[in-house]
Amino acid sequence: MLATELFDFSASMHPDLWSDERPAWAVLDQIAPYLEAWADWARHSDVSRAAQVGERVFIGRGCQIDAGAVILGPAWIGNGCHIRAGAYVRENVIAEGGCVLGNSSEFKNCVMLPGCQVPHFNYVGDSVLGVGAHLGAGAILSNFRLDAGEIFAAGPEGERLATGRNKFGALIGDRAEIGCHSVLNPGSIIGRRSVLYPGTLWRGTLPAGQIVKVRQTQQIVAEK
Repeated sequence: MLATELFDFSASMHPDLWSDERPAWAVLDQIAPYLEAWADWARHSDVSRAAQVGERVFIGRGCQIDAGAVILGPAWIGNGCHIRAGAYVRENVIAEGGCVLGNSSEFKNCVMLPGCQVPHFNYVGDSVLGVGAHLGAGAILSNFRLDAGEIFAAGPEGERLATGRNKFGALIGDRAEIGCHSVLNPGSIIGRRSVLYPGTLWRGTLPAGQIVKVRQTQQIVAEK
């Protein structure tokens, strides 16, 4: 699956990251060298004295970096982002303009396109989130198999596609919604505007504009 099938790059500040010919997950190998070559590690916004920010961190204008946030770097934080208390931004993270990196959430080797919302208790590793994508509280993008083997993505006909990676979380298309406490297995792909109900355990590729509903069976019994 090509990146243009999932993501709109018209407002991106980093169009050189993307290829029209390689699979969308290929960008995960480009983040580290791209940031390694970045020369302007300026800070254009005030940062709380109680936040920890590494030397190789770019912070755009109009950002809010709360007390207790940790940005190790290398990382690029676009204009108008909010890095909340307890956010742990590790190495090789790009958050474009208007993103929320929330409390008790962890980020590593990932790209978040403009307007992403990752507000509460989330893990985003080796993943890409599209424009306006939203993760509900506690949603996890698992990026590693228990057997440490290669991660395969699912093609449009359900075929297994080799990614050549043993760490690969998810590709979340533009304006997709991931419900609270959902878990996406490694190599998951969620199409544009698709929705996963809270508590979904997802594996594979979901086309654009689909809704995954979860119906829970409950039993109520009288107290003895």
